[in-house]
Amino acid sequence: MALPAIVDAADGNDHWWAFFASAVFTVFVGGLMVLATSSTEPFQIGIKEAFVLTTFSWVLTAAFAAVPFIGLGLTYTDAFFESMSGLTTTGATVLVGLDRLPRGILLWRALLQGIGGLGIVVTAIIILPFLRVGGMQLFQAERPDRSEKILPRATELIAAAAGIYVALLLLCTIIYATLGMTVFDAICHALTTVSTAGFSTHDQSFAFFASPSLEVAAIVFMCLGALPFVVLIRAMHGDLKASLFDAQVKGFVKLLLAVILIVTLWLWTSHDMSIWRALRLAAFNVTSIVTTTGYFTSDYSQWGTFAVGMFFLLMFVGGCSGSTAGGIKIYRMQVANMLTRSYLLQLISPNRIVTLAYNGRRLPEDVPFAVIAFLAIYLATIGTFTVILAAFGLDFITAISAATGAVSTIGPGLGELIGPNGNYSALPAAAKWVLSYAMLLGRLELFTVLVLFRPEFWR
Repeated sequence: MALPAIVDAADGNDHWWAFFASAVFTVFVGGLMVLATSSTEPFQIGIKEAFVLTTFSWVLTAAFAAVPFIGLGLTYTDAFFESMSGLTTTGATVLVGLDRLPRGILLWRALLQGIGGLGIVVTAIIILPFLRVGGMQLFQAERPDRSEKILPRATELIAAAAGIYVALLLLCTIIYATLGMTVFDAICHALTTVSTAGFSTHDQSFAFFASPSLEVAAIVFMCLGALPFVVLIRAMHGDLKASLFDAQVKGFVKLLLAVILIVTLWLWTSHDMSIWRALRLAAFNVTSIVTTTGYFTSDYSQWGTFAVGMFFLLMFVGGCSGSTAGGIKIYRMQVANMLTRSYLLQLISPNRIVTLAYNGRRLPEDVPFAVIAFLAIYLATIGTFTVILAAFGLDFITAISAATGAVSTIGPGLGELIGPNGNYSALPAAAKWVLSYAMLLGRLELFTVLVLFRPEFWR
């Protein structure tokens, strides 16, 4: 909170006091919590503690991060929504007139997404495999320890992931500034690109810059943010072969290229534009949605019904596990595809023994069930939130795209109200609280939060 305070003070903007007061308040409460719980006795984090700490850490961080927004004149509902959207790297916003806002608040939004992106990577490669959430136990071998406790050795993996994350941020900032952004815009957009989050400093998002070179750079860094950080760590240590032949990476690249080609051909044949213009629009906007970033250079909801249907389906996909991206994740789609194929093969040849393997390793017995359970609950959750939002008076397109965008942590939905050129400010207050909860569910892979509602968990 001190960084935006310094920026606003340097700009001569009186809003610096909101960040300063928020920082003092946060330090005071945090200090009391530290003093109240200080102990010299050693402690261990088991499964129950990990579920509770993971969920409530995100909730309380968002609650305190919302305080500076109140100084801007927002209600706490809007402030918490904006804060949760930032930390979960969703990118949905209630703010309008971004070009006229103080630079401190713009930097704060970007910082929240940068912090949230790193928190998501750590959660995905350390906590979720340990909790065996939604098939993430498949990547338990990627962690430095395989015991039933989270050991200090995990900090080595965290440090490596943080190092790559910071390196990507610095490189992205330098490239953005070199290609024409101001230094401030470059810093803010680097924080929200690598974290695949999507907050911009302009109402027009990336369309404001109207630069093909900047769009290409953004595509590259959105893709890097959506790749497994464990794979990036291996690549940094010289294991390029394992990185290039990783099943998730290959699946992600193939899907992205195929969809870009389809959308490009659609725009070229059905709209009055050149092939290069169609490719430019398709490449950027498809990459933004698949990686759950949420930037846009054009209102793709105006491209026709085919494009609307395509982009709606892409909102479910997401990037790879262990990345900053949200959505279902590529590996779950690949596991579900393997299960479907094996079932069809057994229907054809009942005596055939089908072995399920992923990345050259046999699937653990509990992974297929965990993936199917995740997919079922994922779709049921979106359906439930759609009905709830519809009860608040939202039309079906707005309700279902808002629910999907929140659970998949994408941000922009479909339709005039929350589409690429809209925002969430006009939604009822109750709908914003519902969507804030949906963002948390989606970011923590549903089960991490839902398990807390089971009475037997607390026994």
